[in-house]
Amino acid sequence: MNEILKIQEKIINLIYPQTCGICGKINNKTICSKCNIQLKKQEKMGILTKEKLEENSLEMEKHFEELMYIFKYEGQIRELILDYKFNEHAYLYETFEKMILNNKKIYGFLKNYDIILYVPMYRLSKWKRGYNQTELIARKIAKTLGIEFVKNNLVKTKNTKKQSTLTKLERKNNIKNAFKITDSKAIYNKNVILFDDIYTTGSTVNECSRIIKIAGAKSIAVLTIAVD
Repeated sequence: MNEILKIQEKIINLIYPQTCGICGKINNKTICSKCNIQLKKQEKMGILTKEKLEENSLEMEKHFEELMYIFKYEGQIRELILDYKFNEHAYLYETFEKMILNNKKIYGFLKNYDIILYVPMYRLSKWKRGYNQTELIARKIAKTLGIEFVKNNLVKTKNTKKQSTLTKLERKNNIKNAFKITDSKAIYNKNVILFDDIYTTGSTVNECSRIIKIAGAKSIAVLTIAVD
């Protein structure tokens, strides 16, 4: 069976050869060496503690311990994320995973965690798009790190307004009580990575983290591609 799968994979690669997710040129990696060099120049990686974030936030308390990001939400990175989310470029999930885990400091930090969750979409929104962009990347990250990927445990129960259309205070109220955990045992006393694609005000990941903590998680690190 494994040999058949290998043959099938070779045939697929011949028909649809691997290309760089950035420039689109045929390459045996999801990010070619030239584009990787350009991305490294754009990196503005950071690991911020909850205490640091609370200093500059309207929210009195953050329910996660760290925020990790690779880029600022601008320029080429912003365009790629928008294409990924809204222009049916689902294949970019592998490219974003490489962007994140090619950073040795972030990779080493994430290896200390037990499981990874992702910010869910409301079921109707996911049906319309065809995929959840955070789920695809989180699954790939989990596989590379060798940690547990927990699907459909953190779920969205309300069809809320788009956060991007609201003020900071409105975002916090809009997302309140919009999530739930379906299986607390799977995350009890675990060190959890919570993945989202963009961090703006942090209202969404903070509300998700609050629910995850209530379910018994030991600690939470929010991981995101970019901060706005």
